[in-house]
Amino acid sequence: MAYAARKAPNNPGGPSPLRRPGSIRRTSTIDTGWPEGMGKPMRMRGRARDLFTSPGGAAQVLAEDSMDILSTPARQIETISTSRRNDDAQQFVGARGGGHLRGEITRLMPDEQSGTTPLNLILDDFSGASLVANWAWSRWITDWTTRMREAAAAAGAEAMGPRRMEGICSGFRPGSSALTSDGGPQRDQSFALVPPLPHPEDPAGWHEFTPQAEGVGMRRARRIDAWFDGDFVKLDIGFQDSATNPAGGPNRIAIHEYRVHALADPETFELLSIQVDPRVLPFRECPGATPNASLMVGADLTSFRLKVVEVLPGTMGCTHLNDVLRSMADATGLTRRLRAELSKLAEPA
Repeated sequence: MAYAARKAPNNPGGPSPLRRPGSIRRTSTIDTGWPEGMGKPMRMRGRARDLFTSPGGAAQVLAEDSMDILSTPARQIETISTSRRNDDAQQFVGARGGGHLRGEITRLMPDEQSGTTPLNLILDDFSGASLVANWAWSRWITDWTTRMREAAAAAGAEAMGPRRMEGICSGFRPGSSALTSDGGPQRDQSFALVPPLPHPEDPAGWHEFTPQAEGVGMRRARRIDAWFDGDFVKLDIGFQDSATNPAGGPNRIAIHEYRVHALADPETFELLSIQVDPRVLPFRECPGATPNASLMVGADLTSFRLKVVEVLPGTMGCTHLNDVLRSMADATGLTRRLRAELSKLAEPA
């Protein structure tokens, strides 16, 4: 393995922590498969759920949403169905993952965005999940780089596989050992075998996963835990991109894994502190963006989906860490729902 990969973070965190009494947890997954094979459309199925855990430990589902997208190799939506707002979602057909789609979500579903609903999260996350999904093929075929470029050319697709990456993030800053001479990513990347995310003692801690058929598959998984601690709200956030394992078994192969701990004001939603723990990343330069997350301290969590890309552009940030930080905007709605559920329990019978 190349030096850039050998020195990369490789310390997976294992299963998710047990749920805390008096907390709320949001989990989401986007599972990607290729029904017709490499270079053909991607089927991306998203699920998200909000779960309240009472002070006594009882679990209650507060919200659930899902989506099913068929996307071209160039990340353009061909078909879409959603558990809610399906008629509105049809207007996303033709949109391409990235700023275009996110702009359309803001325009067509502003209430889902301002309400930080599970549906908004998985729709927004299509852009990032579709960008990284093709990495799964690198675990299954030895000539991945060549075949991805050939498939991209045959499909007339951009951004399907390795391309010029210099300057797009901290890991690919100019001069990085993660770059090839032509500005593309090195093939040798660090990864880690990771166990299933649900804790063996807390199977209800995650929503039901979308089954992935035998063969190549990718999954983006998120978890946000929020609970009150005195005058503050604490956040524990997990993020993982992982592929199916050619060797079989329950373990998957992760290319990205982050853990974030944060403290915020539950009234103003000002971020008071943040600690980023990069667990699994492909290159030794990737953690270079981690300290820069502290630049978000003092910002209003409500604004994070836009603020993160303003404060941490290009080599100041990591594409995937920025995705983690952007999702912290959802902590505002989760905190409000947590307060409401706890208030109900406190009302006289």
